Amino acid sequence: MTPPKKNILERLEAGEVVIGDGGFVFALEKRGYVKAGPWTPEAAAEHPEAVRQLHREFLRAGANVMQTFTFYASDDKLENRGHTQRFTGQQINEAACDLAREVANEGDALVAGGVSQTPSYLSCKSEDDVKAIFKKQIDVFVQKNVDFLIAEYFEHVEEAEWAVQVLKTTGKPVAATLCIGPEGDLNGVSPGDCAVRLVKAGAQIVGVNCHFDPVTCVKTVKMMKEGVEKAGLKAQYMSQPLAYHTPDCNCQGFIDLPEFPFGLEPRILTRWDMQKYARDAYDAGIRYIGGCCGFEPYHIRALAEELAPERGFLPAGSEKHGSWGSGLEMHTKPWVRARARRDYWEKLKPASGRPFCPSMSTPDGWGVTKGHADLMQQKEATSKEQLEALFDKANKAH
Repeated sequence: MTPPKKNILERLEAGEVVIGDGGFVFALEKRGYVKAGPWTPEAAAEHPEAVRQLHREFLRAGANVMQTFTFYASDDKLENRGHTQRFTGQQINEAACDLAREVANEGDALVAGGVSQTPSYLSCKSEDDVKAIFKKQIDVFVQKNVDFLIAEYFEHVEEAEWAVQVLKTTGKPVAATLCIGPEGDLNGVSPGDCAVRLVKAGAQIVGVNCHFDPVTCVKTVKMMKEGVEKAGLKAQYMSQPLAYHTPDCNCQGFIDLPEFPFGLEPRILTRWDMQKYARDAYDAGIRYIGGCCGFEPYHIRALAEELAPERGFLPAGSEKHGSWGSGLEMHTKPWVRARARRDYWEKLKPASGRPFCPSMSTPDGWGVTKGHADLMQQKEATSKEQLEALFDKANKAH
């Protein structure tokens, strides 16, 4: 009889490294299964084969967690700004859970059900209204018996607290990640204070995801860890950053970059950057290490390869790869064979190949957040007049 899998807290409290998966909405948008803009996960019900395959690739790359493809799968988001659906939120959430469980059972992986920030919160709906949205999603997660829950991608710690409070009622382990940098949430609450509030709300794992690069995210989680320890509390820590370099971002992260979302490729981290991220995160005391937007399976494999000594094994995806490019020893060209070594790749400064392009951008920081008229959400499609007003504002900003 196969012994039961250790749960997420048992793994983390034992000091084990848990490798998360990567970014589904960006990966599937590039593959033609997700619409950029709403970034909603109807592909779980509409194109299950695409979602299943991406889960399998992340599992083969070394991921221990199959996170349900339920990002932005709340009913208010699925009908926002004229976004019509052939599937209900319940159908999408149920399909996502089934796909994640199917693939998780093919390896030593756990299933995490995820909820994220809502248009209702941005539009100043009540705490009860927002919590009801989370409750509807977690009813599916309980029915499908996911292994643990994640409240991810929250710009305001208050909304994340509400999410954690709802997730906690299930009795399952709860993780909470904010999409913030060292400046804190969009109300200026510091990373340390955010983490304390999330732990007090009931989260056992806290950290950050999305919006910023690995360097910024590791720095931010360190600040969260310091805050929790200073408050005399206890938590585990996780980091799931972007796969893009974002040193020029302001407090709202890569969404403010003019390259978002269709011109980000020149910023992609190499697999060698990812190995450095994995080591830096581990050295910072972070044990749940994964990725978000831009993370492809080869990025996750790089994390798993760097942390193979701590985990005690290499992922199946390394069978064709070898450590630090050792397969290059078999290349026909001698100058390429000369690159089959770690110190070559660690010291390389990759060229962009784009003459006259700047090294950094000026973010579009409009300074709007919850309650601002431009952020009020609506069921109707964005009108031509509304778009023209935004175009005019953008032109004046530049």
